[in-house]
Amino acid sequence: MKPFLIGLVAFVFLIGFSLVGSYNGLVTQSQKVDQQWAQVETQYQRRFDLIPNLVATVEGVMQQERQVFADLANARANYAGAKTVDDKAAAANQVESSLGRLLVIMENYPQLKASESANRLIDELAGTENRIAVERQRFNEQVTSYNLLVKRFPGSIMAGMFGFRDRPFFQGTPGSEVAPTVKFNIN
Repeated sequence: MKPFLIGLVAFVFLIGFSLVGSYNGLVTQSQKVDQQWAQVETQYQRRFDLIPNLVATVEGVMQQERQVFADLANARANYAGAKTVDDKAAAANQVESSLGRLLVIMENYPQLKASESANRLIDELAGTENRIAVERQRFNEQVTSYNLLVKRFPGSIMAGMFGFRDRPFFQGTPGSEVAPTVKFNIN
């Protein structure tokens, strides 16, 4: 009877140890997802810090494309007010769309192409866009690891017990694969 009791205690101890390990793994992966999203936001902030300088440079050369400037300002405000990862991603996509239109406009103005300040800012933004793409990819990789842990057995049991849920991937907005078009009303 005594060996059976010792075996039962050892079995319960192993199950308990396994559950604690599974819970800690879920917490760790969840934190990694949050940390990686913070990296994405850091790059977004870099982009948002560069945009006013670019807009100011462009505004100094041209005055007729006010809508693009207003769209950029609204997109930045939407990002600042976003509360969830999904809302922030949607606002970031809005910024990308407006920024794309601004870059198309800049290509059509020779005096902007010749501006050293504008060219330097464009290079900075291009580098930032590359960093954002890398951080988004890393975010999605972390989400994949976390979601697998949440969905696979026995992690799925612990995830359900403690309220861990799938995390959404960063996805581009529908239509973002189409380049923006800009029409000039020259009178």
